[in-house]
Amino acid sequence: MIKIYAQNPNEKAVARVADVLRSDGVIVYPTDSVYAFGCSIRSPKAIERLRALSGKKGDEFSIVCPDLSTISAYARVDNAVFKVLKRNLPGPFTFVLNASGKVPDKFLEKRKTVGVRIPDHAVALAIVEALGHPLVTASVKDSEEEYTTDPSLIEERYGSAVEAVIDGGYGLCVPTTVVDLTGDEPEILREGKGELQ
Repeated sequence: MIKIYAQNPNEKAVARVADVLRSDGVIVYPTDSVYAFGCSIRSPKAIERLRALSGKKGDEFSIVCPDLSTISAYARVDNAVFKVLKRNLPGPFTFVLNASGKVPDKFLEKRKTVGVRIPDHAVALAIVEALGHPLVTASVKDSEEEYTTDPSLIEERYGSAVEAVIDGGYGLCVPTTVVDLTGDEPEILREGKGELQ
């Protein structure tokens, strides 16, 4: 378990986590909604492990980016979409966008869209900035409806299955609001913590 405080993320600890991710590692880390699994978008091996750990398919994963320009590299962003993203990010949202050619096929699994996030959480942002490219991410859940919020319980359950659990304090149990921006109007697919501006 690696303790990293949101008030002032320790650079050495963040660099250690980025090294773990570059070495095909999978981590559990805090976000502005719930705790999440994460791995490098450039690691097909880690993406496979993420599937097994989370029990999710590729279309249920999102990517975490440090800023809007990174989102534009991995997804198609026109002016209307950009305005929605700019008003709401960083924040507890997952926006579904049309994927660009930069998203690996291994991640996409024949789909054409990608969920993107910029969490309003200093630890998550520090990790993705240190890594230098997006994280593939999926929420940590105990059951269909239950999100795990206590880092020590997460460590107990997943510590032997992941390379690092980042303790950023207690998490929340409300997931992100999921918004589809691939149509003419934003469509809310799941109500969550974020209120769309």
